[in-house]
Amino acid sequence: MWFGILGATRALAEDGSELPLGGPRPRALLARLLLDAGRVVGTDSLLDALYGEDLPREAANALQAQVSRLRRVLGGGRLERHPAGYRLAVDPADVDLHRFLALSGEGRRALAAGERERAAGLLREALALWRGPALADVTAPFAEPQAARLAESRVAAVEDLAEAELSLARAKEVVAELEKLAEDHPIRERLHALLVRALSASGRQTEALAAFERVRRRLADELGSDPSPELAAAHLAVLRSEPVRVRGLPAQLTSFVGREEELARIGELLAGRRLVTLTGPGGAGKTRLAIEASGRQNGEACFVDLAPLRDGGALPQAVLDALGLRESALFGAPGQAGAAERITAALADRRLLLVFDNCEHVIAEAAALVHRLLTGCPGLRVIATSREPLGITGEALYPVPPLPASSATRLFLDRAATVSEPVTEAGTDTVARICAALDGLPLAIELAAARLRTIPLPRLEDRLDDRFRLLSRGSRTAAPRQQTLRAVVGWSWDLLGEDEQRLLRRLAVFAGGTTAEAAALVCGVSEVDAEDLLAGLAEKSLVEPANGRYRLLETIRAYAAERLGEAGERDGLARAHAEYFLDLARTAEPFLRRAEQLAWLARLTAEHANLHAALHWAVDADPGLALRLLGVMSSYWRLRGVISEVTPLAARLLERLGPRVPEGLEEEYVLTVLATGPSEVDGHRRRAGQVMRTLRGPVRLPHLLVAWALFAGPPEPGEPLSPLNQQFATTDDPWFQALAQFSLSYLQVFNGNPAAAEPQFGAALELFRSVGDRWGMAQVLDGLATVTELGGNREHAVALTDEAIALVGQLGAIEELAELWGRQALRLRCTDPEAARADFERSAELAHRAGVPAVLALAHLGLGDLERWGGRLAEARRRYEQALGECGTDWQSRGARSRILTALGRLEQAEGRRAPARDHHRAAIEIAAENQIHTDLVEATGGAAGLLLLEGNPAAAARLLGISVALRGAPLPDDPDVRSLKELLGTSHEREFAEGLAMDREAATAHLHHLFP
Repeated sequence: MWFGILGATRALAEDGSELPLGGPRPRALLARLLLDAGRVVGTDSLLDALYGEDLPREAANALQAQVSRLRRVLGGGRLERHPAGYRLAVDPADVDLHRFLALSGEGRRALAAGERERAAGLLREALALWRGPALADVTAPFAEPQAARLAESRVAAVEDLAEAELSLARAKEVVAELEKLAEDHPIRERLHALLVRALSASGRQTEALAAFERVRRRLADELGSDPSPELAAAHLAVLRSEPVRVRGLPAQLTSFVGREEELARIGELLAGRRLVTLTGPGGAGKTRLAIEASGRQNGEACFVDLAPLRDGGALPQAVLDALGLRESALFGAPGQAGAAERITAALADRRLLLVFDNCEHVIAEAAALVHRLLTGCPGLRVIATSREPLGITGEALYPVPPLPASSATRLFLDRAATVSEPVTEAGTDTVARICAALDGLPLAIELAAARLRTIPLPRLEDRLDDRFRLLSRGSRTAAPRQQTLRAVVGWSWDLLGEDEQRLLRRLAVFAGGTTAEAAALVCGVSEVDAEDLLAGLAEKSLVEPANGRYRLLETIRAYAAERLGEAGERDGLARAHAEYFLDLARTAEPFLRRAEQLAWLARLTAEHANLHAALHWAVDADPGLALRLLGVMSSYWRLRGVISEVTPLAARLLERLGPRVPEGLEEEYVLTVLATGPSEVDGHRRRAGQVMRTLRGPVRLPHLLVAWALFAGPPEPGEPLSPLNQQFATTDDPWFQALAQFSLSYLQVFNGNPAAAEPQFGAALELFRSVGDRWGMAQVLDGLATVTELGGNREHAVALTDEAIALVGQLGAIEELAELWGRQALRLRCTDPEAARADFERSAELAHRAGVPAVLALAHLGLGDLERWGGRLAEARRRYEQALGECGTDWQSRGARSRILTALGRLEQAEGRRAPARDHHRAAIEIAAENQIHTDLVEATGGAAGLLLLEGNPAAAARLLGISVALRGAPLPDDPDVRSLKELLGTSHEREFAEGLAMDREAATAHLHHLFP
């Protein structure tokens, strides 16, 4: 049988028929027994539930009468009499309430374990059991509080389901339910936090902010309280537009006409294939069709515009930008995971529709990247637009046909209505002939319709007919754009005045658009004239205005570039363009270290394509200018995380320069060498090192000091100061002073003297704050947190890390955020393990989405330690092995690998396996000894000490414990591993401990190699 109280009370027989329960008393009795299905319910409890304070005179007899009635209905001895009361002999699994509670509980546990898809399925199944309000037809005294309790359980399950769906990028599927519940529960904070997140993830930021403001006001008015941390965090995420969101589909400014059959077919292809390529000539409407088709699909979509790319090498970076992922840490060293690997890592378990638009000019690279992503990301689907197929196995091709006559005419009339009086019915035949002459290509039709502003319809038909008659006899081997769009754009060009033509062809030098100011200075016109001419070109649909910028359609830009070459102006305009953006970069450079850095980062980001184009031209045409541009832009490129985007250009520039350092451009030369990353430029690196050893200040490019320090690492002990460092140590510039104090403080930490570093860190922080450099402040705060923690003030270290996280968040550095959340977790794991677990998981999520293997591995290592300390050894091993598999080959991953091996050694010790434990510790020591980072060797030494103690050598263990303290420069942390080791050693080996404490790194390393050969 099946019983239900999540709605009206019901009982179904084995054949599915509903049993007649009778009046309200038997229904109430059954409902009360179902609340405790399978358990005895006391007589007094039943009487109280059914009658409350209004007991009948013969209450026991009345109850027995109701029991008898219900027993006759249920039959089969299901209602049992017991000395203490009555029991409904049914399996709780046959009661919708208990089935709901079991499913929702299991779903909640799956969600906590990260099994999001399974959690969503369980919770959906649980909520489907509800047929209406619980106990809907029960009026007995017990019903109201029980119904309220069950309604609360349902809301909690809806919240859990929303959490799961949000984590699966299915925000749109839960918004409606959350909005309805939010109305019923106006001050339930978790519910409103989920609604804010869901609205934001659905692209409805304004509504998300309004939803937060409503609940904030209610909380203040009704409870006099502030929003909870969860609700406040959801609000902050909307305000800051957290950098983990993908770029959605571009909003369209005009209506979409026709193509219903094409949209239906593309939808069918996407249902069965993971790659659909829309092919066709330029102007066929492939991009708009892809956007419309993507918008009709369920789930998240991301648009990647490849049109601005000059070559395929920039393709992975374009995808990273569209996914909202910076390419590397703020000032990361070369050798991190490649862009393609990071994209694959970020999308490995994500459901996403990716639109690659305009693939034809990077077809080989696009095909390779799409193939790699589809094989590595099972939840990914791709729509590509190209003039030729990608040529990948499994690719579904859809040639985009010309618009049929009726749709082409509708499109023309729609666009014409925005620029002229409506076309009369008599003119529709003329419109149909014009559309036929334009081959039904949407771009050509729209350009033609725009000309009705100044040309009568009959004259328009005459001009188009003449033009296409000529071009229809051209070469059959010419590119499609040259057969059709050349005619459309050439005809539009002929209609322009001389001043408009001159500006339009000169605008071709800009990549990614321009401002009126830049157009005026580069193209040689006054700013007033530039604004007027740009407005006229925009009205003629030859320039797209948006947010104060003007962009040429790529087809029109290619045509204008040909006219620029024919006019003999290409080289002169390219030089003017490069010099303008060099001046802009020089103006911006000091502001990237000041309080205005966010505004200038945004300005340079808007000109990113132009900056790259200027460098690309200068590398071949003027290496000196290229050096200046690359040098002054290095700080921006590293802050943006796109330094590898210029790596090929930097390498080619060095080839052009040959074996010499250009006089007067030594700083630019060194930054160019560093921008090449790991490549075959060893000779240049040696020369760069010589430059840095002899270079004298003051430096013109302050970022040189940061970049070289990150490349070269801390100086060797006793190494003499270079002339530059000598000048650096005596500068009166506050930013340089801050950097000097910051560098010296970290040297103190590296040398095991953290106490001496704290005042220098403090001085650096004040100096960075005085100039407003958020990057500098965040770096110093992180260092101060390390020193503060070493000094034993963990609470203050946590607060400092919080401040650093907030600053890095403003810069939008996902990788830095992932690292800082991981370090915050380390600082909390001994005092607040649940908070640490949450921070480790957040670090892992950010590192996974950003594709940073070392940080991801360290986050899972931290989670493994929490499991091991809690006695859950199997889960700890799973976490450790997962972390080990995530390590890459860069220096950060080597340090992470050493720590993971130490943790595995400790795990083997806990399970009594000494031989594998020794192998793990030996490998960890070998890796840590090669690194210059003391903390890795501290961890490896402490882990090895535990093994020696287990092997019966407490004296050697005490000596290693002393070495750990000496290398750390402070007492060891009070974590369970250290605590256990100290307790087992006691105070009986103080002499050996002192011996270890007296060792320097060299002696300590030799001793470790002796113990673990």
